[in-house]
Amino acid sequence: MTTTDTDAASWAASARIYNSAVAAWAIGAAWEVGALDELQERGALDTAEFAARHDLDPASTLGMFRALASVGVVRRDGTRVVPAEDFAEIQRTRSLFHWLVRGSGELFRQMPSVLRNENRVGTFYQRDPVAIARSCKEISVFCYDPWFWRAMEGLDFDVRVAADLGCGSGERLMQILRRHPDARGLGVDIAGDSLKVAAADAADAGLAGRLSFVEADMLTMDPRPEFTEVDLLTCFMAGHDFWPREQCVATLARLRELFPNARRFLLGDATRSVGVPDAEMPVFMLGFEVAHDLMGTFMPTMADWEGVFAESGWRLRHKHDIGMVANEVIFELEPR
Repeated sequence: MTTTDTDAASWAASARIYNSAVAAWAIGAAWEVGALDELQERGALDTAEFAARHDLDPASTLGMFRALASVGVVRRDGTRVVPAEDFAEIQRTRSLFHWLVRGSGELFRQMPSVLRNENRVGTFYQRDPVAIARSCKEISVFCYDPWFWRAMEGLDFDVRVAADLGCGSGERLMQILRRHPDARGLGVDIAGDSLKVAAADAADAGLAGRLSFVEADMLTMDPRPEFTEVDLLTCFMAGHDFWPREQCVATLARLRELFPNARRFLLGDATRSVGVPDAEMPVFMLGFEVAHDLMGTFMPTMADWEGVFAESGWRLRHKHDIGMVANEVIFELEPR
């Protein structure tokens, strides 16, 4: 390879990385404005007509699709756009990109500041909790739900009251209540804005009378009378907030006290990768782990989790090892 060839290859590699970064933002935007769903449903769209119909700036809308075309998500001929070879996979995993660029975009934008120890005090980063909740709602559908419902089908009791810690959009509780018409639900989350959206969605679904929400930090929340009625406890994509180890053991033990009649605890979360080369990280895993490193949140491995249950008063009944995008797992726990 000549010097010129080497320079050209390096330039092309830089372009791929740069264009992929732009395209990641475009994927998050295309989901929010409905472009991905319309392309899937119709098989083609005209960017100018789409922009006019949704009151979008036409030049910016075309730019969004140019970014998608640069990485093979769509093919573009002027203003006409059709799905390309990678469209189906991006449509399936769009929430992972949304989590990164919309939910955690400000965190990554501030990376130079967040890296400095002098700045890592108090509230030293920001994320968008509403965008995180929206992303996690869809991430749950393909990363957790099939295994979650297997665990639910294996319960040896009828659910009366289910509580979801870090409930976000409230979607999991609404699904539980639809399948268990005699049950009630209680959502707990620290993000008040997310709970407002969740409460509105529950009302729209006709579940307001059976589903209530509590704005509280699951690590420090006070006892409440309604907690004693809970027989099913769930927590998804938030368990890593329990850590480091000493805090995790204390938190799990305290949950046993706060929810004394919980017969089952379904705990689902991503876990830190072990032995995966940096260049072979699957979609989401790297972003998830780096984001939590930036936030100073300890990410436990599978073995870390398995080492705290007995000490904190829980018995591991079964482990659903998912491992789709970020070493996801669902632990089925019961009181010891």
